[in-house]
Amino acid sequence: MDIYAAGARPSKRARAEWFTGTVWQDPVIEAPAPARIRALRVAFEPGARTAWHTHPLGQTLHVLSGLGLVGLRDAAPQLIRPGDTVWIPPGEEHWHGATPDTAMVHLAMQEALDGAVADWLEQVSEAEYRRSPA
Repeated sequence: MDIYAAGARPSKRARAEWFTGTVWQDPVIEAPAPARIRALRVAFEPGARTAWHTHPLGQTLHVLSGLGLVGLRDAAPQLIRPGDTVWIPPGEEHWHGATPDTAMVHLAMQEALDGAVADWLEQVSEAEYRRSPA
């Protein structure tokens, strides 16, 4: 058993090629094989978001605070609130982040397949991001 003390692992700023705006990531778990679970606490400042991406084994998001958006290709983004849980199936192109005026924090949980948890694509355009939520 391993116990990771709160504050023992530093926050990391998310990579600019995969995110727009200021995003902070705090590790929750990256379990050793044969386990595959990886989880991060992700804090998005207002207007911040991921690039388009997919996950080989899907992804679960659980909103902890604030207001967020999650978008799929060719669809209006959907508003997500604290307590909401979102399941994104394997291979589905999507993005997620804060609303333009409100920060958002979620847990992002996904499993690794051959060491990979995500396939990153292009940035979300302003038009895609600012499309009225469904």
